[in-house]
Amino acid sequence: MRKSYRVKKEQEFQRVFETHNSVANHKFIIYQMNKPGQKHFRVGISVGKKIGNAVHRNWVKRRIRQTLLEVKPQLKSDVDFLVIARPSADGLSMADTKRNLVHALKLAKLLN
Repeated sequence: MRKSYRVKKEQEFQRVFETHNSVANHKFIIYQMNKPGQKHFRVGISVGKKIGNAVHRNWVKRRIRQTLLEVKPQLKSDVDFLVIARPSADGLSMADTKRNLVHALKLAKLLN
């Protein structure tokens, strides 16, 4: 994903957290903040240290990014959201990651 599609700064992460608008399933938590007039969505990905070592955390992040690329045309454009992986997301296959993340996105009503 290009940099324009990412939430990078700590202040931006905190602003989304402070909205307290979140949904969750067993594998992922999604925080969202509406931003009317924004050209496209922006996403931040967080994988905590409870998920193995750096190799495992990067592996989970790559799978999340790939899933978001696959559903990109269906995502709402006027929103910033954060995807937080729970420890149970470690070791999921690509198909399971996609199924669980799409489920969480549907719960958050981020898919058109």
